[in-house]
Amino acid sequence: MISNQHDIALWEAYQKGDHESFALLFRRYYEPLIQYGSKLTSNNDLLEDCIQELFTELWQNKSQTQVQSVKAYLFKSLKYKLFRAHQKRTASSFNENYAESLFELSHENFLVGREQDAEKTARVLKALEQLSNRQKEIIYLKFYQELSYDEVSEIMNINYQAARNLLYQSIKSLKKLLTTIALVFSLFLFW
Repeated sequence: MISNQHDIALWEAYQKGDHESFALLFRRYYEPLIQYGSKLTSNNDLLEDCIQELFTELWQNKSQTQVQSVKAYLFKSLKYKLFRAHQKRTASSFNENYAESLFELSHENFLVGREQDAEKTARVLKALEQLSNRQKEIIYLKFYQELSYDEVSEIMNINYQAARNLLYQSIKSLKKLLTTIALVFSLFLFW
């Protein structure tokens, strides 16, 4: 909460033209934006260009948008900037289902990295692979990026209750998959 209040103070100072506050926001969010954006595109040049463009536009326009969360605002802005860039490249219309299909959760960027036991890690990764892209995205945003439900709902363009329900269903599915995988694995050991 303190971090969010600090970010809001930096955002408000940036809106008044404070170069240092803007630079601090850029330094603070550049790496998280790279991490999140890499889930949406594998084109690193495009990703870096979109982040640079995002911050350039923010500075030039001195966005007067009042935000509840700077992180959620920047993530959502980057998400749509990447989709628009992809749309221009492919000359296809924006499709939210296509946007959802772009999200891919990589192994090194999830909580599994904390897991010490290689066997458990393999089971979790196998279970994660079986989740839908929306389920992977909400797990990533909520647990890896530690965003609030309000921030997640803003980024994913769903309401607060839908975000809570989606996370609940995602965790429930993950638990069910882990139980099934553990059962199959234990049967395999006894053969």
